[in-house]
Amino acid sequence: MSMTRKRFLESLAGSTVVLVIQGCGGGGSYSNAPAPAPAPSTTCSGTTITNNHGHSITIQKTDLDSTTDKTYSIMGSASHDHSITLTVAQLAMLKAGSMVTVTSTTTLSHNHDVTVSCA
Repeated sequence: MSMTRKRFLESLAGSTVVLVIQGCGGGGSYSNAPAPAPAPSTTCSGTTITNNHGHSITIQKTDLDSTTDKTYSIMGSASHDHSITLTVAQLAMLKAGSMVTVTSTTTLSHNHDVTVSCA
C-alpha cells in the first residue's frame, strides 16, 4: 500500500499535535512553591566575653533542656583555659530567650564575664 502526499501530511500533522501535547506535560522541575527554610541553628549564638583574648564557647541548643547544671570550657584559641557553669535555671532562661551572664573561673590571676543568648 502506497502513501499519498495528502495522507503523509495528515500523519505529520497528527504527530506534531501529539508532540506538542507531550511537551506541555507536568514532568518539569519548575515550581511556584517557596524555597525551603534554612535549617535551624543547633548552637546558641550571641556570646560576649569581656576582656577577651581568644576565648570562645559553644553551647548546643539541646543542652537547654538539661536537668543538671552544665560546665563549659571557654579556651578557644587562648593559651589558657577558663570554664563557666550554667545552672538548670539559667539554661531554662536561655531557652526562653533571655540573656545570661556568668563569671568564669580564675586562671592566671584573671577571669571573664561571659554573656550568652540563644535565639
